[in-house]
Amino acid sequence: MNHAFPCGTLPLDFVGTLRARRNDLPTEKLATPELLDDWFVESGMLDLAPGASEVDLSIAVDLRESIYDLVVARMDGRPLPADAVAELNLHASGMPVTLRLGPDGTTRTGSVPQGLAALAREAVEILGGPDGALLRECARPECTQTYLDRSRGHRREWCAMRTCGNRVKAATYRARQHSAQG
Repeated sequence: MNHAFPCGTLPLDFVGTLRARRNDLPTEKLATPELLDDWFVESGMLDLAPGASEVDLSIAVDLRESIYDLVVARMDGRPLPADAVAELNLHASGMPVTLRLGPDGTTRTGSVPQGLAALAREAVEILGGPDGALLRECARPECTQTYLDRSRGHRREWCAMRTCGNRVKAATYRARQHSAQG
């Protein structure tokens, strides 16, 4: 697999395809149209690669950044940027992914614009509904993944315990051991 899905929320996992945003050199996980195709298939949104082009990739990255700008504004309690709202709404009005029932169950197929429309619609629901209050950014300094904090006390700190949470806890433990020896 080329992509990670720590959030369980596709639009936020899509935002996470630009890793370590605060670093001088963030890691771009959508560097080629083929990687965009892989994201759609690996996410389970589509069963077959949509055949992304360079133009599709550029449009997808623009939508990703609009979603990120909206998420950050919502987390910060700022007004939503009008250009990002317009971009999101434009995509959300697109055709849905095609869902078909066949002898082996369901299949999901579609083009890149159809996949982006599905992501945009879900992002609209998150940002415009009660889940918007649950938006958080991972507390690990090297990570900028956003997620929905559905924990009981709404005190979750990491995008995923198995990755960032374990790294932070292991680093804290090593620091305690080092200071106890010194």
